[in-house]
Amino acid sequence: MMDDYTLPFWIYLGVLTVFIGGAMKKILASHLSAAPPLVAWLGATVLVERLWAFCLPAVLLLALLGLACCLYSAARTGPQPALPAHGKAVFITGCDSGFGNAAAKHLDTLGFQVFATVLDLSGDGARELQRTCSPRLTLLQVDITQPQQVQQALLDTKAKLGLKGLWGLVNNAGVCVNFGDSELSLMSNFRGCMEVNFFGTLSVTRSFLPLLRQAKGRIITISSPAGDQPFPCLAAYGASKAALNLFTNTLRHELEPWGVQVSTILPSSYKTGQSSNHTYWEQQHKQLLQSLSPALLEDYGEDYVTETKELFQSYASQANPDLSPVIDAIVQALLSPQPLIRYFAGPGVGLMYFIHNYCPFSISNRFLQKLFLKKKLMPRALRKQSGFDLNLSLHNNNNNNNNEEKLK
Repeated sequence: MMDDYTLPFWIYLGVLTVFIGGAMKKILASHLSAAPPLVAWLGATVLVERLWAFCLPAVLLLALLGLACCLYSAARTGPQPALPAHGKAVFITGCDSGFGNAAAKHLDTLGFQVFATVLDLSGDGARELQRTCSPRLTLLQVDITQPQQVQQALLDTKAKLGLKGLWGLVNNAGVCVNFGDSELSLMSNFRGCMEVNFFGTLSVTRSFLPLLRQAKGRIITISSPAGDQPFPCLAAYGASKAALNLFTNTLRHELEPWGVQVSTILPSSYKTGQSSNHTYWEQQHKQLLQSLSPALLEDYGEDYVTETKELFQSYASQANPDLSPVIDAIVQALLSPQPLIRYFAGPGVGLMYFIHNYCPFSISNRFLQKLFLKKKLMPRALRKQSGFDLNLSLHNNNNNNNNEEKLK
């Protein structure tokens, strides 16, 4: 029976085997929850069942390849002793609240020498850090969009470190200042997101790279799934995070020869910053309505804009208040002997990326729309058009019925 198979068949079988093996390796290396790899293995099982009809050696080869992938993944991700925190210095941006504030406190308790930047040295977040942290923590007032403040922070950090390099840079500072369709968003929001999330982070990273190269340290960037996937009504924020993700990935390749390891943390939805502040949402909503031209407001409708605001507010109110998954990911990226390229911090992020990477665009886009903002209203102009089309259809049907009655 084996002689019946031609050379092209074996070439095809070899290519298919390599493709399946590569896909399985990528899935197993993604460190997802149990469900997505199970789905992937079920898919591979279906392919194996189809190949069974061709020849037994191909099935055995696939089984051995899958087993090898499992062993490789298990060996690579097995428990390894963490590096000691004592004596290591970490610079964290955006510590007024949220991830930055929580990370600064936790890293201080682990024994790191922490340099924490805040926008307001007299603010609640800064005072809390001063009150609860050890003398090892240094507070620095830094607006990362101001190059002179970044350079001053670098000089202050160097003075404290002496001849020691910087082990870790945690790029946490960021803003999400817009909600609404791209056409409705202010250009200042697009520029503001890019200025902080991309250019500010770029400025800090470039400034501190000599210290990081000296220590063969780590760069950890808090990004967002919105930088990889098209979340509705988050174009300004998502575009800035997309630029940040590409810069981070490029930096990882460039710094590999220097021994500096680069990781990205992708959190799910958490309560940080102004997300639970009702007044903040009302102010943003009012500012957006005032900025719209009469023509745009007529086309979209005030009720459409209000619904978007209420959906964002509702989504933010249901966000997770427990920031520990993100803080744990920061610690792992700093102290793991072999840090991951990406950390999915929080429930559902791994599944979201699995659907985005392996499912058709129509499915992944629909998943995002159902997961994020479940809008019920269409823009006013589309509602009018739908009503006009419906009335026209009814009118035509009535005319047709009248004509049929006349013919009778």
